[in-house]
Amino acid sequence: MLSFVCPVYNEADNIGRQLDELAAKVEVPAELVIVYDFDEDNTLPVVRERIPSFRLPIRLVRNAYGRGAMNAVKTGLQACSDRTAVCVIMADLSDDISVVNRMYALIENRTYDVVNGSRYMKGGKQIGGPRLKTFLSRAAGLSLHYLAGVPTHDATNNFKMYRGSFLAATEIESTAGFEIGLELVAKAYVAGYRVGEVPSVWTDRVAGESRFNLRKWLPQYFRWYWYAFRGRLKPKPGSKHLRSGS
Repeated sequence: MLSFVCPVYNEADNIGRQLDELAAKVEVPAELVIVYDFDEDNTLPVVRERIPSFRLPIRLVRNAYGRGAMNAVKTGLQACSDRTAVCVIMADLSDDISVVNRMYALIENRTYDVVNGSRYMKGGKQIGGPRLKTFLSRAAGLSLHYLAGVPTHDATNNFKMYRGSFLAATEIESTAGFEIGLELVAKAYVAGYRVGEVPSVWTDRVAGESRFNLRKWLPQYFRWYWYAFRGRLKPKPGSKHLRSGS
């Protein structure tokens, strides 16, 4: 089974449309795990109303590590590490749900252990978003790919799918923001797990408020950026790279 991990924070304006996207586009056996910080979150009534009729099973899981997106993602990943694959998605409709079936196939057939949704490879695209954030994420992703050999053009994107056994074997050390996606792809690369990517389109949210704090979280991103660079000196048994059209 595939588990979708979706952290939420007052996403009542978006979650209904996200559920519609999942119902319409996911073709593989899957469940949705909604991770929330507090019982008064306005996302929860909307989700509970949809549970009886929704095509996929839904689990509501309270954040086990304290408030914040990173802690919510960590909670969800650990709750699903016994699954075949786990995919992190955001509730704000930014991620490209149309490619998850392809991502899952690459995990299930053992081509890759981590599959990255990539905005910066051929066929990928980013629509909207702050210019500085876009510049930094693109620079980080492309430099890690071309200079450090990380087999994705978009290492900072959190829209990734992980093999459950990789998650079970990997300690998560992230402490802030969305650094967790970069940490996990860096650790997979350094440890010799098979990392690949598929082109995806990222779209900036149209409802609700982003809680991304670039200035606060940038030092944590640098930690895993250099971790991946140091890892290029170690042999990587069997890492592969899926190119557009493969």
